[in-house]
Amino acid sequence: MPGSLPRIGRWLIRRAENVAAALLAVMFLAFIVQIVFRYLLNFPIGWTSELSIITWLWLILWGAAFVVRERDEIRFDVIYGSVGPKARAIMAVIAAVGLVASYALSLPAVIDYVTFMKVQETSYLDIRFDWLFSIYVVFAVASIARYLWLGWRAIRGNAPEAPDPTRASSGV
Repeated sequence: MPGSLPRIGRWLIRRAENVAAALLAVMFLAFIVQIVFRYLLNFPIGWTSELSIITWLWLILWGAAFVVRERDEIRFDVIYGSVGPKARAIMAVIAAVGLVASYALSLPAVIDYVTFMKVQETSYLDIRFDWLFSIYVVFAVASIARYLWLGWRAIRGNAPEAPDPTRASSGV
């Protein structure tokens, strides 16, 4: 079973990337439809703009929750890269505790707000706002789990790697 966990994890990561790619494709197609209707047919439509905004919101929060790797996150590299592994581990634990506490303390209020928003719908697509904003609850829970894991790894002595400016990339 332990050998299959990494395989299952890689499969889940690929599916999360597929969802992000699908969201990006839908957003792009809605944008193209909006341009065609507005500038070629002189018939502006609102649902395309609404769909673009919704897919952008979901893409950002879905990607941050499930696609972006820990090493690709933004850090203060000047400080982070100038210290040793022990100091990086301490910084990782402090960041993890702060983020887990922030997300965990705000989670009940967030869930309350999201469930309250069932009373409103979007203007064109009639999507209930609780469905629309539910991605933030998913993002918050995933962030709590991620930072609990990263904090635990740092406590156990597995410090995050130092940034390497010679390996700068687009995340691929």
